[in-house]
Amino acid sequence: TASPVLAPNGVPVYRVERGGEVTFHGPGQLVVYPLIDLTREPFQQDLHWFLRKVEEVVIQTLQAYGIDGVRDEMNTGVWVDHRKVCAVGLSSSRWITTHGFALNICPDLTYFDTSIILPCGIDGRGVTSIAQIL
Repeated sequence: TASPVLAPNGVPVYRVERGGEVTFHGPGQLVVYPLIDLTREPFQQDLHWFLRKVEEVVIQTLQAYGIDGVRDEMNTGVWVDHRKVCAVGLSSSRWITTHGFALNICPDLTYFDTSIILPCGIDGRGVTSIAQIL
């Protein structure tokens, strides 16, 4: 594992190869990294297809709590009122998926201050959590 670089607030930052840009994993998030062989039924050898399926699982989970999450056709993840509630970043090697998603349950949202982290490289869009929504 590479040595971390420290962000201005002292948070260690690690470089990894995955879809998306900067992401944050920390307390208050549900982080899921499914390891799936996309060559097996009922999956498809299509990482974009799998990404959309992951987003759909999160959207359905939010619906169970009365939260209307949506996709943004321009940006990955799940959004509520134009704020990202779930970051999705996938990669694969030989059609085996790596990385996954981070659903914000009740994280400290100050970590997403754009002077520290520009979530997924998207400027002008905020971040939210299930706790903040409810």
